[in-house]
Amino acid sequence: MTRAMAPAAASAASAAPAAPTAPAASAAPTVPAAGGRTSGPRGREALADLLVTFLETGSPPAGLFRPDVFCDLTVPQWRLQSEGLPGLVALRRAGHPAPGVVPRRRVDPTPAGFVIELEERWEQDGQSWYCRELMRADVEDGMIARISVYCTGDWDAEQQRRHGQEVVLLRP
Repeated sequence: MTRAMAPAAASAASAAPAAPTAPAASAAPTVPAAGGRTSGPRGREALADLLVTFLETGSPPAGLFRPDVFCDLTVPQWRLQSEGLPGLVALRRAGHPAPGVVPRRRVDPTPAGFVIELEERWEQDGQSWYCRELMRADVEDGMIARISVYCTGDWDAEQQRRHGQEVVLLRP
């Protein structure tokens, strides 16, 4: 998520961590929310599904995030934060402006919400990109109130090729 981040946005993050680090955006378009409850393990899985929809489309489904959602994003050697839905959407789009897919994921419920481990793939500027992320989401009133994101950083095609040549993974 760091590749497209502007240095000015990064500087603002270190100067004022409580304020949104991404530029303010107009109200983000939403896609319809899935029906059903979002409490308990099954509900948290449904909320995780909505989170994946947001990651794949860049548009948050209605009811996914609280309006005052707080995001704490850590990428290799950097940390960014946003507060409020427009700030979170702007932060996401600054790092991953293109739609993508989440081919693999795992969701584990926690007392306050859930943890999701996932991979993302997307095409941008004629290149294939890849990253792995771990996210901890705190849920209040059936919506994500706080989310911490830990990202490996974005791997371009060359990094993916090099990794494939130098490392044999035991599991996907």
